[in-house]
Amino acid sequence: MADQVEQRESLALMHHMGLNGGAIERRKQVVGLGPADIARIATIKDLVLRRIDEHCAAFFDHLSALEEARPLLENRALFEKAKRLKLDHLRELVSGDYGAKYVEQRIELGLLYSAAGLDTRVFLGAFQNLIKHIGMQVMQHAEPSPAAAFDAFMSLQKLASFDIGLISDVLVWQRERVIRQQQEAIRELSTPVLQLRDRLLLLPIIGVIDTHRARLITESLLEAIRANRARMVVMDITGVATIDSRVANHILQTVTAARLMGAKVIVTGISAPVAQSLVSLGIELNGLDTVSDLQGGIEFAERNLGYRLSQGEPIDTGLNGGN
Repeated sequence: MADQVEQRESLALMHHMGLNGGAIERRKQVVGLGPADIARIATIKDLVLRRIDEHCAAFFDHLSALEEARPLLENRALFEKAKRLKLDHLRELVSGDYGAKYVEQRIELGLLYSAAGLDTRVFLGAFQNLIKHIGMQVMQHAEPSPAAAFDAFMSLQKLASFDIGLISDVLVWQRERVIRQQQEAIRELSTPVLQLRDRLLLLPIIGVIDTHRARLITESLLEAIRANRARMVVMDITGVATIDSRVANHILQTVTAARLMGAKVIVTGISAPVAQSLVSLGIELNGLDTVSDLQGGIEFAERNLGYRLSQGEPIDTGLNGGN
């Protein structure tokens, strides 16, 4: 079952990376791997397989000297799997078949290295040590044709470059995926939209607002209005020290967009410096509803939704019409 899950993950990543038949052939072309190279690699197949365990050990011996590889080497399950996949890799390295199945196996190996936190540079050093170990063996058995043995090893180097490109791309792709997830988490934390009660949202904004963050605020708010069918929004900017003209205009556009979606925005907590800044910038605030503090803004919003603050019971103001 685990193998099936890993296979699906490898195939999914191949799809996301665009590794179809044409892309695979293009990668071979880039490193210069052609039919003649595949034929030359076949001449050293038995030699490589004969000492496959030693070649595998050369890879992990290099890692054993590096602090960065400890998470892989000290996790028994990951380490055993890595050894098994590396032995499979060595067998496939001289198999002569370097199509989609071969690429899928390299992707699986890259995903394992990524799960172990193996840095691209660390992988490259260990893999180069493995190829060097194979090269030394090939040249030791180069008689009666050293030139042919050297050509075979150089063809294997091309395939090694092909493999390095695939696995390095996986490591980079996975690292970028983690970064994207972290950025999304930061985005959600920096622009939280909270539901206070039915049809009422609170958007507290703290810290510096630049143009990029202003866009995120708008996106988050409009999504929350749609998801919660909100009618009132309290946008509290007590924790905002300064607002420039671009951000102020963006906030006004957010208020307008919310209004078009059927929600009214109340802005609370405008500090004296921010108020002076807005006035000096000449920002048109006629369409902006403001209340001095957060509590007052929430009370104002609740009254507009028809809630009696003393009893907590809704009254009919026409805003609840049939909802």
